Parts: sequence; C-alpha cells; structure tokens
Amino acid sequence: MMKTPLIEFHKATIYRGKTKVFDNLTLSISPNEPTVILGPNGAGKTTLLKVVTRELYPAYRENSWVRILGKERWNVWALRSQIGLVSHDLQYRYRPLTHGLDVVLSGYLSSIGIHGNLSSKIKPAQRKKARSLMEELDIAQFERTPLRQMSTGQQRRCLLARALVHNPDTLIFDEPTAGLDLAASFSYLSKIRALVEQGRNIILVTHHINEIPPYIERVILLGKGKIFMDGTKDQTLTEKNLSCLYGTGVRIAKIEGYYLVYPPT
Repeated sequence: MMKTPLIEFHKATIYRGKTKVFDNLTLSISPNEPTVILGPNGAGKTTLLKVVTRELYPAYRENSWVRILGKERWNVWALRSQIGLVSHDLQYRYRPLTHGLDVVLSGYLSSIGIHGNLSSKIKPAQRKKARSLMEELDIAQFERTPLRQMSTGQQRRCLLARALVHNPDTLIFDEPTAGLDLAASFSYLSKIRALVEQGRNIILVTHHINEIPPYIERVILLGKGKIFMDGTKDQTLTEKNLSCLYGTGVRIAKIEGYYLVYPPT
C-alpha cells in the first residue's frame, strides 16, 4: 500500500502578491524521505516553504492542489505537530531583547516572543518541556539571556527548540548555516544529524551545496520557479547541472559523502 505523500504539489499555480512564482508545479515528497531542495536566490524556495507552512495558498485551478499528508486544509496547530520549521528569516523577526526561553515558549503560540498576557497561556508542563529542550541543545544557560547577547548559532538553537516543542515528525531547515561561522556551522549540523538518528525526517532548503549531508540522498534542483531536476545526488549534483542552474561554471569535488564546489581553473 502506497503511503500518503508528506508534501504534494499537483499542477499548482502560486503567487506572491501579483508575482506568479510557480506555474503548474508538480512535486511530491514522501514521509521519512530526507530531501534537499537546492537552488539559487530567486529560485522560489522561500515561496515553496510558505505554501508548506500554510502562509500562502495556491490559486484555485481545476485538478490542481497542494496537500500536506493528504489534506488541502489544515488546522495550523495540528500541522505543527507534523512539520516544524527553522529559518533564519524567522530568527530576524524576534526583538533583540527577547530572552531565550521566551523564544522557545513562543513555539506553543506561534508568536514572535511572549508579550503581554501571552505568558499566562503557557502551562507549567510546557515550560518544563521547553527547558528540557534547551538543556538537550546545550543552551540552558541562555534561558534569561536576550538574543542580542547570544551568537547567531545560539539564537538558531533557540529556534530549533521552538520548533521541537510540538515534537514534529519532520523538520524543515531553511538555509541552516546562514550567518554562522565555521565552528558554529559544524556544531549546528551535528545537532541536525542527531535528530535524524533519533528518527526525525529532515528537509533541507539551501543554496549551499556543501551543506548537503551524506545521509540525504534525494536532491531537488529548483530554478526560476521550476523543477530543474529531481533525483539522487549522483544524478543531480554534476558540474553540468550546477553550472546551468547557477549560471556560472563550477567544478565539483566529493569528499567523504560531501560535495564541494569551486570555480573552474
């Protein structure tokens, strides 16, 4: 028996404002199928994510849909228990004075921080779980620390804890190492790997080829609102494909399952 797709776009037309980003887009990702969506800036990656998280909906067309686990309409609260999102775009929406614990707790309310009477809506068990997640991600010491006093990597871990409060089966990481230095990038990617080893499905959205970990095999190349190619890493991550997708010549080296890109000589 075939499993219901985790994410299914079928002949979908999607606008952001008056701009048509996708026209007749068809794409399917199965549950428990770690996947990378790779493409340059302007490829449509952010729009795609906004549709998955129900911030955007496709234009109505006959025989056209976007379904998440088989459903076109979701209660957003229920969807969070299935899919969690960690993005640097969300990170920048928080006030610099927001404390670490409030970032994590805001995941329960889908808010940007905890302001006014929102704090009274958080249950003791939720606070306990939030603190436990911060401990697990090595950021417990930042419970009362404002974001402006944390490094970018520490802030990103707070957002990861925020996504984990609902215990989602799938986590989507949008440009996971954006703004991180080398050490913080390695540390953060190791945390993601640990989540995979715990049984969570991962979807990685990026324009950096070197972020793609060895344990993810499927790669979807996205360019100018279209699926440029969809297949295994060996099929998609070729010099010819990437040169065409990014509009510049590249060379590729493969080291211990990672793909590294550098300019042609």
